[in-house]
Amino acid sequence: MNPRGPELPAARGPLSAALIAHLRGDGPLPGPTGTEDPYGDDPQLALYLCYELHYRGFAGVPPETEWDPDLLRLRAALERGFLAALRADTPVHESLDDALGALLVEPAEGTGVSHFLCAEGESWQLREYAAQRSLYHLKEADPHAWVLPRLWGRAKAAMAAVEYDEFGGGRAERVHARLFADLMRDLDLDPAYGRYLDAAPAEMLAVVNLMSLFGLHRALRGALVGHFAEVEITSSPGSRRLAEALRRTGAGAAAQFFYDEHVEADAVHEQVVRHEVIAGLLEEEPELAADIAFGIDATEYLEDRLARRLLGAWHAGRSSLRVPLEHVPHEHVRHERVPLGQPSTT
Repeated sequence: MNPRGPELPAARGPLSAALIAHLRGDGPLPGPTGTEDPYGDDPQLALYLCYELHYRGFAGVPPETEWDPDLLRLRAALERGFLAALRADTPVHESLDDALGALLVEPAEGTGVSHFLCAEGESWQLREYAAQRSLYHLKEADPHAWVLPRLWGRAKAAMAAVEYDEFGGGRAERVHARLFADLMRDLDLDPAYGRYLDAAPAEMLAVVNLMSLFGLHRALRGALVGHFAEVEITSSPGSRRLAEALRRTGAGAAAQFFYDEHVEADAVHEQVVRHEVIAGLLEEEPELAADIAFGIDATEYLEDRLARRLLGAWHAGRSSLRVPLEHVPHEHVRHERVPLGQPSTT
């Protein structure tokens, strides 16, 4: 684990190029033009870079840059565009009960990413999936921890209990981010924090950025709780399918354990989030029901966009990544594994 933070990534357009130059101490920081696609690579990478300064930062970037007023102004402008697009584009349920009810129904014939990987996914597709998800899972539960000072009573106590589990229940070897790093080693991936940022498309960055957007704003605390509910309620069945996919393709025990652990843990978390976190929050602030529903629906919307990206590429036999995965150094490999396939480049 690099205590200095990961290296800055390659730029994806003029906005992220100017931001990266600014973080390196070279050049002024222009704002968005207002013409950028809020879901596009350039603004999503710029927003990701702004948010990452609140987590582990980047190698060579001074820690005090986290509160650089120019960066905060840029971040605020990017957030306004992203949030406005989400509010305009997200299909919203009529009520919170409807939004929660939809999460509790498993489709008869699933067509999502976990269904595909379980039924027919190949090793190279599982590696691509893990590499992209590592942008969140290597800091799993960190974005949700921002909401704790914004809750109280039942909601705060229950949210803290779930977060305690996510952080290993006091045991470093059980921290979920560490378990995912072990999964990555089993798949011959580099578990270094932020390692696959360059490979992840804008759709994946948007999924991760949403957590930070909701978590860093007290005004969006209801949306963060809704996001967390969506994650926890849908996690258990999806994790079961992903664990089966890893077993079927011969992945190592650590890779299987990460998702097996989530099948059991998140089945419990789902009940706590619904009956204690959400119920407790609404008991104190019933006016946040619409925000909770928005958090659920916006999460679903961005996950659906990501699924279309992944499945569209995989069904065509193509990689879903922006750039190929680089060779993993030998020291990251722990177990002998079956040979891993490669995607077609046609």
